Amino acid sequence: MKPIVVLGSVNMDLVLNCPTLPLPGQTVQGDDFKTLPGGKGANQAVAAVRLGAAVSFIGCVGDDDFGRSTRAVLVAEGIDTSQLRTVAGVATGVAMIMVEASGQNCIALSAGANGALSVAQVDEAAATIEGAALLICQLESPLPAVQRAIAIAHAAGVPVLLNPAPAQPLPAELLAQVDVLVPNESEAAVLLGLVPGAAFDAAAAAEALRALGPRTVIVTLGAAGVQVAGDGNNRHIAAKPVKAIDTTGAGDTFIGAYAAARCAGAYLHAAVAYAQQAAAFSVARAGTIDAMPRVGDLPPLKAASA
Repeated sequence: MKPIVVLGSVNMDLVLNCPTLPLPGQTVQGDDFKTLPGGKGANQAVAAVRLGAAVSFIGCVGDDDFGRSTRAVLVAEGIDTSQLRTVAGVATGVAMIMVEASGQNCIALSAGANGALSVAQVDEAAATIEGAALLICQLESPLPAVQRAIAIAHAAGVPVLLNPAPAQPLPAELLAQVDVLVPNESEAAVLLGLVPGAAFDAAAAAEALRALGPRTVIVTLGAAGVQVAGDGNNRHIAAKPVKAIDTTGAGDTFIGAYAAARCAGAYLHAAVAYAQQAAAFSVARAGTIDAMPRVGDLPPLKAASA
C-alpha cells in the first residue's frame, strides 16, 4: 500500500475549557486544563491512519519534552516518523486553545520548530513524496517548503490535497498544482480576495476556486455541511445534526478521513460522506486526537460515485 504523505505541523495543544470565550480585555474562569498533541499536520495524519491508511510524516519538532511526547504519540499511532526532524535549541510548536460550552473555540499559535521546515529537508524527503498515494499539506509550515513539496508531487504525478489554513493569499502557480483544495468559508474568502464580512455563496466560491486550477474544491461549512465542486458537478451535501461538545480538529478529521477513503478507492462523494461521518463523530467528543474515530467507529465505507 502506498502511503499518504503528510507534510505539516506538530504542536502541543494547551486546552482550557471556558463557559464563554473572553472578549478583548476580559478574564474568564476556565477549568479542565489539558496538554494534548496536535497541529494540523499531525491531526490529519492521525485521522488518516486511524481509518486504515498507511501514513508518513514530514515536519519538525523541538528538542524539548513537548517534542518527545508528540513524536511518541505519532509513533504509537503507527505513523512513519523517519522524516520528522528534531531541531536543536528550538521549542516545539504550541497552540493555545480555549473551548466554550457551546463547543466553539479560539486558537492562538506559536510555530516554534514548525518554522524550521526547509526546502532542503523537503528535497531530502523527495523519494518519500514521489512514492506517495497522496500528498497532504497545510499552511502551518513555511510556504517555500510547502511549495517545494507540492512541486515534487505534481512532477511525479502524485495527487496533492491542500488545506489552505491558516488563510493567506496563494500564488496562482501553486494552486494550479493542487488536485484537491479543502478550505473552510473564511479561507475560501481570503483565497478569492472577498471583502471581510461580505455575503458568502459557497457554490459560487467553490466554482471560482476551481477556476484557479484545482480539479476538486471542497468548501467545509461546519454544521451547514460541505460544498463540493468536482467530477463535473457542484453539489451541497448537508451535515448530519450532532450535539457538538468540542469542534477543535473537526476539519482535520474530515481531511484525514477523506484522504483515507479516496486512497481506499472511494469515489468523490462517497469519500466526502465518509469524512462527514468522521467529523461528526469527533465533535461529539472532547479533545482533538482523542476524539478521532477508528475504522470500527464508523459505518463501512461505500466506494460509490453517488
